[in-house]
Parts: sequence; C-alpha cells; structure tokens
Amino acid sequence: MSLEAAVEVSIGTFEERLHLEVADGEVVAVLGPNGSGKSTLLRALAGMEPLSGGRIVLDGKVLDDPVAKVLVPPERRSCGMVFQDYLLFPHLTTTANVAFGLRSRGASKADASHRALEWLQRMGLADQASSKPGQLSGGQAQRVALARALATEPRLLLLDEPMAALDVGTRGSVRHQLRRHLQAFGGPCVLVTHDPLDAAAIADRLVIIEAGRVVQQGSLEDVTTRPRTAYVADLMGLNLIRGRATGTDLALDGGMTLQTATPARGAMLAVVAPRDIALYLHPPGGSPRNVWPTRVAEVHLMGDRARVLLDGPVRVAAEITAVALADLRLTDGSPVWASVKATQIDVYDADER
Repeated sequence: MSLEAAVEVSIGTFEERLHLEVADGEVVAVLGPNGSGKSTLLRALAGMEPLSGGRIVLDGKVLDDPVAKVLVPPERRSCGMVFQDYLLFPHLTTTANVAFGLRSRGASKADASHRALEWLQRMGLADQASSKPGQLSGGQAQRVALARALATEPRLLLLDEPMAALDVGTRGSVRHQLRRHLQAFGGPCVLVTHDPLDAAAIADRLVIIEAGRVVQQGSLEDVTTRPRTAYVADLMGLNLIRGRATGTDLALDGGMTLQTATPARGAMLAVVAPRDIALYLHPPGGSPRNVWPTRVAEVHLMGDRARVLLDGPVRVAAEITAVALADLRLTDGSPVWASVKATQIDVYDADER
C-alpha cells in the first residue's frame, strides 16, 4: 500500500483510533455521521492535526510518528487537498489560484502560470483563465480547486466533501467529471463524503467510521448487502434488525419472532428492504409468515413514494407509493398492520467481519 496510516488523535474528550490503507490509483470513500472523525482523519493525513499515537507512512516515508518524534509539516508533504468550500482566493484569477501552490513551492511566476494554464485546459476551463471565483459556477469552482491540488503533482490526494457546495441538478455531471479526473491520478486518494451516491459513483472502496473507529469497510456491494450498524443500514436505505436465530426462527429483543427462509443459529443481523414491507389497515388474508400490528411514527414523502417509519414491536421503515399512502390514509400515530415475506429477509452472522 502506498498509504499506511494508523491514526490516533485525541481532541478534548474525542478519541480517534483507526487504521487506513490505500493503494496507488485507489479511491477510498470515508463515510460516517457528523462528529465521527472524518475531517479529523483528513487533517491528520495532511499534517494539520498531529497524531497522539500511531504512524502515517506514504511511499515508505514516515510523515508522522510521535514515538519516533517525526512530524513532517503540511507544506513538506506530497499531499494535495480539496476543501469542502474550495477555499479559492476571491481576489485572484483562476490561473493565479491554480498557480498558487506551484509558486509556494518555488516555481517562477512564468512557469507557474504556464503550468496552471495547462491544468485549466485539462479541466476544460481554458476559457475561464481570467475569471475570478465569484464568476464561476459551483462545478467550475470545484474543478479549479482540484486543478490547484493536482498542479503540484502530489502523491496523496485528499477530498473533503467535494460535492457539498453543489446544487442537486449539477451533482450528477460533476460526479462523472470528478471520477474521470481521479482515474488519471496515479496516487492514493481519500474522499470524505456523507452522500452514498458520491461514494458509489466515485470510490473503489468504502470505509465507514463511527465515533472515531472503523465499523465496516469493503466494496459498495459488501456494504449495501451486509451492513454492520444501524447507521450503515440507514445510509444505504435498509432496515437492520438484530436477533438470535434458532433454525428459521429469529427472536428479537422485544419478544417478537420473525420467520426467515435461511436456517441459522446464534446472534444474527437481518436486512429488510423498506419496499419489501407491506402495510394494511386490517390483518392481511392468506398465510403470510410475518405479520404484526404496529403504529405509524412518521411519514416522509419522497416524490411519488412515501417512507413510513413504524414504531414497535420492531422499529423499521416501509416504503410505499404516494397513492397507497393516500388510500390507507396513514398519518403519524395511525394503527397499521405490517408484513414481510420470509424470503425477503437476508440473515447473516452478527459477529462476522
């Protein structure tokens, strides 16, 4: 691995303890709730937050090791960073903004300007060379910030919520452009985001952190099919249920038992897609294996769909059409019956990693 980081940082009562490895040409997306330590991780990798323990190694060179008393300052690390709000200098042209990092590393004004123009050309922004940040769209400003980070030819690229400042209408095309530019970058790249769509479109691997610890990592398929925590499940739009299995019986903490199609034994996690949970005003006919009375906690409209949060005996979300919501006349507090087929419950070992 080109980047090997054992990050230990203490800030007040918050402690981050995690291990991260990223290979050349790999884009790793780091996701987590607010306050989980995502930005702290980037700051530590960039040298803006010294380690209290652990070690950061890039291309075999130690950048931070408090035990060995090694701490390479940010300006001497081969690291480029794109900040959430891009931090472009408002009084400088796009060319001068891109040239800034080169000038700070000793390049002459003429050479820095020439190379900056080359990068603007690569980013499709040659016609904006004389523009100032206030004259750029959000997508253009992001590309200028990326060009400034890449112009110094860093070995490590760090991206902090690069889509956060963009409106929904432009995110799709900007994601595509960003992915294309990152594919041309040969070093390790760490992308911090809160949006699973950004991670899915851009990253090769996902790392999920909560409270300063890695709780899950793997490919998008690994994370979406077998979430390990409630946060990960919610991030991926799934219901995560914990229970203890005996054969096809999954006993839940509240006393309810679900029937599954896959026999198992011991502590288990179960995933159910919200669209697989059906709602009824009365007990459904036939012989569905999992039916229970419950109550609506909240209703969230999402275009032509509605997400209905159910309160006990198992807290899950169901997704139905807006038409079905109107037909059922569901509002907060409405009694309702829920049902899910045994074949639509995916069960796996709670202790596997």
